[in-house]
Amino acid sequence: MDFRTEIDLPVGEFLINQRQKLMLMGSCFAEEVGKRLSRDKFDCLINPFGVLYNPYSIAAALSCLRSDKIFTEEDLFSYGGQWHSWMHHSSFSGESVEQTLEGINKQLQVAKRRLLEMNALILTLGNNRCYRLKENGQIVGNCHKVPERNFDVVSLQPSEIVDLLSPRIDELIGQNEEIRIIFTVSPIRYLKYGLHGSALGKSALLLAIDALQNKYPEHVLYFPAYEILLDDLRDYRFYAEDMVHPSEMAVDYIYDCFHKSFCDKESIQVAKAWREIEKALNHKPFNPYSKEYKCFLERTKVKIEQFQQSYPFVSVQKELEICTTRLSKLERY
Repeated sequence: MDFRTEIDLPVGEFLINQRQKLMLMGSCFAEEVGKRLSRDKFDCLINPFGVLYNPYSIAAALSCLRSDKIFTEEDLFSYGGQWHSWMHHSSFSGESVEQTLEGINKQLQVAKRRLLEMNALILTLGNNRCYRLKENGQIVGNCHKVPERNFDVVSLQPSEIVDLLSPRIDELIGQNEEIRIIFTVSPIRYLKYGLHGSALGKSALLLAIDALQNKYPEHVLYFPAYEILLDDLRDYRFYAEDMVHPSEMAVDYIYDCFHKSFCDKESIQVAKAWREIEKALNHKPFNPYSKEYKCFLERTKVKIEQFQQSYPFVSVQKELEICTTRLSKLERY
């Protein structure tokens, strides 16, 4: 007798590894997946505009990356003692125009280069609702806690989402025939709109992605993160304290499903080997000045060097420097 609903995964439809270049864009769930991919030494660029929830802003960000756009002071506004961009998450906001623009444009250039060389784009759609500024009609990527009275709420229909994203997908395919776009829908429900309203919004996203899959069967895939949490992990123990966001254990489980779906054998070997080294790097010794800990660090350094020899396409320079620095401190002590 089965006591859970197992979700069909897109196993083997497209495979990724640490030799490829990836970009993830979308909701905070994209960041959670990206964080775990980076941990497993995949070459990821995560949310170059910060967290974006609606398809309109994601499409606008992709369009921006293909343009000659450079952000200037005219693209910013001041609110709450900081400067913000309507196209960016508040993580890019700063106390001065110069500081804000430096962070935005530096990441913009990184993302433009990544767009030209990436093998896969992972897009996580959060909600079909957008916020439009009343003063000029601009749809924003983030409200930056500006009072809600300054916005109109727009609900995108599935056909509108398809029309927004299709030109961007056409451009990506035209640039690289081998590229794959993996869509997910964030499993986080938006209780602000009520459970029924949240379900309607997620349904619009799911219908749009299904239409895009039918339109681009060789290039668009869907990973069922939404269904895994709601239908497989249907228990409050898999939720955080707010009972809305998935717990760390739930995200780990969803990521394992993603790993099973899209990672090839070599990438699994790399991830397994690196997790052992990462565990050693994160080890907190009882006595950080002991001879035993010094020997432990020396063994860890050798493991990193051996890992680099086995997988020269993976960068471990930062971790090697960390280990070397810790050993140098011990020698001085």
